[in-house]
Amino acid sequence: MDKKQNMIDNWLSEHGNSEINQFIDKNLDIVDKVHAVLKERNLSKADFAKLLGKKPSEVSRWLTGMHNLTLKSIVKMEIALDIDLIYTAPEVKYQYVNMGIIEGKKEEQKYGQYELSDVVEQIPLAV
Repeated sequence: MDKKQNMIDNWLSEHGNSEINQFIDKNLDIVDKVHAVLKERNLSKADFAKLLGKKPSEVSRWLTGMHNLTLKSIVKMEIALDIDLIYTAPEVKYQYVNMGIIEGKKEEQKYGQYELSDVVEQIPLAV
């Protein structure tokens, strides 16, 4: 890396906007995932544009990684490719664990396999 590039990188790390950096990183992650799926499925950008009902030039702009992708365009790509580009998992507040209290069975059977219907109690555990 030359001295001028190093100076630019140093300035950006000191004065750059972390919001913009995170935006660019996420945008590039989405585009990289789309490129990987297209390559895996042997689809060209033109094929992808047809799937989206868009002009190839517009899709090419989307896939540069520097285009401001909207949530609508991301969802359109997800539907066309049948994939999740942005996974928003629900927050888990409690996870239930079967404690294995089984009434009416011999001691040696308590630790073996049992049916969920055999469980008397479920205790919520904070995750």
